[in-house]
Amino acid sequence: MAIIETEAALHEAHRDNHTHRDVNGGWLRPAVFGAMDGLVSNLALMTGVAGGAVSHRTVVITGLAGLAAGAFSMAAGEYTSVASQRELVEAELEVERRELRKHPQDEERELAELYEARGVDRALAGEVARQLSRDPEQALEIHAREELGIDPGDLPSPAVAAVSSFGAFALGALLPVLPYLLGATTLWPALLLAFVGLFGCGAVVARVTARSWWFSGLRQLALGAAAAGVTYALGGLFGTAVG
Repeated sequence: MAIIETEAALHEAHRDNHTHRDVNGGWLRPAVFGAMDGLVSNLALMTGVAGGAVSHRTVVITGLAGLAAGAFSMAAGEYTSVASQRELVEAELEVERRELRKHPQDEERELAELYEARGVDRALAGEVARQLSRDPEQALEIHAREELGIDPGDLPSPAVAAVSSFGAFALGALLPVLPYLLGATTLWPALLLAFVGLFGCGAVVARVTARSWWFSGLRQLALGAAAAGVTYALGGLFGTAVG
């Protein structure tokens, strides 16, 4: 009895400890990278304009225009991309559904061969394929997973992707504009808030990587600062040349 209880405890401990990170990042990855994209691009745009020695009003208008243009562009691009991907997947699912309807035995044999190739005994592979093929919708789901690598019941939504991209980009792009909207007249407060946001985004990304939060934060901060510095220098160069 003690041995059984010990084995049960070990099994429960293994189950609790044997966990993995979400290597795809789930919702966190696209949200953080969307915000990071908006932050870096709008910060670089505003510093580039500020480098041309323009008024702070011009910088604010540039930042707001960059926010709106970038967010709508991201949303439109994401909608088109996800919609096209979904349409392609649905077309392939229809092909598979038609094959299952016209050639059920061939599809069942194909599934059995797939399991057999993975080390299952031939007789058992055939029996598993036969039982799984009883339900046409279940058979379609299994063939889609095995052959196409997709889950028919978990296809991405173009509308959700577009709204998410719009919101994430707009939130990131708002950070360098916010100090101006609150009364700032110089670039430094915008830079400070943007740098804090860059570090924060990098630190959050560490949740889906093996890197430490401070390394990811500093790396993103350095990249964003480099982009802002280069565009500021270019803005000053172009401003002098045009003037």
